[in-house]
Amino acid sequence: MNVNVKQLGVRMGANAILSGLDLDVVDGEFLVLLGPSGCGKSTLLHAIAGLIDVEAGSVQIGGRDVTWADPKDRGIGMVFQSYALYPTMNVEKNMSFGLRVAGVAKAEIAKRVADASKLLQLDALLARKPAQLSGGQRQRVAIGRALVREAEVFLFDEPLSNLDAKLRTELRRELKALHRELGATMIYVTHDQVEAMTLATRVAVMRGGRIQQIGAPGEVYARPANMFVAGFLGSPSMNFIEGALADGTAATLGIRPEHLALHPAGGAGPEAEVTLVEAMGAHEVVWLDMAGQKLAAIAPAAGVHRLGDRVAVQMNLDRASLFDPVSQERIERAATGFALRGR
Repeated sequence: MNVNVKQLGVRMGANAILSGLDLDVVDGEFLVLLGPSGCGKSTLLHAIAGLIDVEAGSVQIGGRDVTWADPKDRGIGMVFQSYALYPTMNVEKNMSFGLRVAGVAKAEIAKRVADASKLLQLDALLARKPAQLSGGQRQRVAIGRALVREAEVFLFDEPLSNLDAKLRTELRRELKALHRELGATMIYVTHDQVEAMTLATRVAVMRGGRIQQIGAPGEVYARPANMFVAGFLGSPSMNFIEGALADGTAATLGIRPEHLALHPAGGAGPEAEVTLVEAMGAHEVVWLDMAGQKLAAIAPAAGVHRLGDRVAVQMNLDRASLFDPVSQERIERAATGFALRGR
């Protein structure tokens, strides 16, 4: 089911959180709203859900204007960061509570709970209470509670942020499989770029209440629209090098650490000094000082780089991006004519 947001405005007191925001979510896609804390991503999700009032614009779900409809009338299922389970109810009762309040027939409730619990591997836990469950199991129950509504649009507000790294990885994989199984539209809020890159059909990167770029994860990563997007994605983030193009125009070269190759000093490419080496298991992050500019490079975990070493830095300019140093917007031209400042 499509979700369409047009010229949306949300204000909190004197502060405009969202202003003139447009977003079109395609039927069946997994859209991730990604950005730092305070960028407006949760506010946007809550506006779609009907949990906050909007100042301007409209929200349509499945072609129906729901801007002023109650959350229960929007045909959505929502999963929050906190599990929000009733501690005195068992798993089955927690999952079926909304359906019982809505007066759904007992046989239909039993069928929906059985289907959702099977999908989420909760069959053996239906009689347990939340206190008897792990964090990952509790979040599965919260997801199951949304699933039994048989909504066509599911909204997730940082649902994995309270879990440890191992559980986040497991549930991330299960959410991806769940989306494939259901084929429903899913909108997911996170500040975790790994979640965004692995889950999303498309990712919308937000900053200051505005969408900076929206596209497939690989596209946004490889061709960032501006320096904010470029710097927000990636760990370590993209390197930025000040310089100029062949015509003398000032430019900022953006190149990711994995697109730098390190060679013994005296080889092809500008030289830099190794200032720090971070062992990361299968690889290492080598931090460099190149003419006063700090860079990060990804190198094999061979242990050949030492503090104070001089190395030649070879850049894969075919994979680099160029940005206007003033507007910080992407420049659509090849980086082959780029020269470092002062060289």
